[in-house]
Amino acid sequence: MSPDISTLYLVATLLAALLGGMMMYFGKQERIAALDWWGYAYLLGATDVALWALASPTLPEPLGQAIHALGFIACGMVWNAARVFHGRKPNWPGLVIGALAWVAAVVSIAPDAVALRMTLGAGIVAGYAVLTAAQLGAERRKSVQRRWVAIVVPLLHGGVLMLPILLADLLTPSDRTVAGNVWVTMFAVELVLYAVGTVFVIFMLVSERTVRAHKTAAAIDPLTGMFNRRGFAEATARMIAREADAGRPVTVMIFDIDFFKSINDRFGHPAGDELLKLFATLVTNTLRITDLSGRIGGEEFAALLPCAMDEALVAAERVREAFASCGIVVDDAPVETTVSIGVAGGPARTELDVLLAAADTALYQAKRSGRNRVEAAMEEPLSVGAERRKAALAIGQAALPQQVGLAGVA
Repeated sequence: MSPDISTLYLVATLLAALLGGMMMYFGKQERIAALDWWGYAYLLGATDVALWALASPTLPEPLGQAIHALGFIACGMVWNAARVFHGRKPNWPGLVIGALAWVAAVVSIAPDAVALRMTLGAGIVAGYAVLTAAQLGAERRKSVQRRWVAIVVPLLHGGVLMLPILLADLLTPSDRTVAGNVWVTMFAVELVLYAVGTVFVIFMLVSERTVRAHKTAAAIDPLTGMFNRRGFAEATARMIAREADAGRPVTVMIFDIDFFKSINDRFGHPAGDELLKLFATLVTNTLRITDLSGRIGGEEFAALLPCAMDEALVAAERVREAFASCGIVVDDAPVETTVSIGVAGGPARTELDVLLAAADTALYQAKRSGRNRVEAAMEEPLSVGAERRKAALAIGQAALPQQVGLAGVA
């Protein structure tokens, strides 16, 4: 017993309307414009199917077929939703070109050329599906493993749509209409599956973007736009491991703005915030693009440079001089802007905390020596692992004479 075509299209219509309303609701709640585009596309597609099923039998042939222009606009809206989701502007000509092509075909093609019209319509929808897949696949920040679903679903829709129509042209007997064969039934079922699958992909993409935004917010200092302590630690851990694998040294700097509390007391916290933002910009612009920097607390900043100590000292001196000469004036009063910097380097795979501790010791030496200066750590720090191995070796050497003596007694 074959499924009733009218029932399948009714289910697809109701489901599309329900999903469209749901996406519009979430789009308003989360302020995601792309969800509004997708929601309107679903509602427009549902309207097209409903009008075609209910009104087209009572309308003249060209007008009844022209109703499907709404469906092609819906396809264009799905493609534009993917563009908006990735921060691009809507393509207004592309939104309506499929509908215009369909109307032109309905007017110019003979009414009895049903198969030709269906093939043309399938081609338009498949073209929009390819454009949508290409736009979703252009998201470079996602891994390929997570991106393939967003590409496959619209491509599968286009392929499933085209294959039944093309095969129906070849396999449908002359005494049967295209609408009465098994391929149209397959297409009705595919519409339902595509509606559900597309919503799954949409919410997967929205969820990934939300998670990524939350991770970014958790790793970024909102005042300066630099890494916060957590983000700095995560980013530098990856750099330390990468540089160690390549056999290259790393060096850490700690910056502390001199007399920052007095600046807050004299000019207020807004002026202090502006000074912090200025220093963050100065550090970012002065260091290389390969260097990592962040605000690790209050007026303290840190940077990790993939270079040797001598090169890092030159970079630190460059930052100090730039900040001292920036010439800030608040309420017609000049503000002295100086910074003390501690620098420390270490062997491969030295932990960030160890490097920071050594640089912090050098920083306090700079402050005790008069501030507005760069100081290097006196000794190269050892990693925690190296310290443990050294301690274990010392314990073993101390126990060796006792073991030899016990062996002699025995």
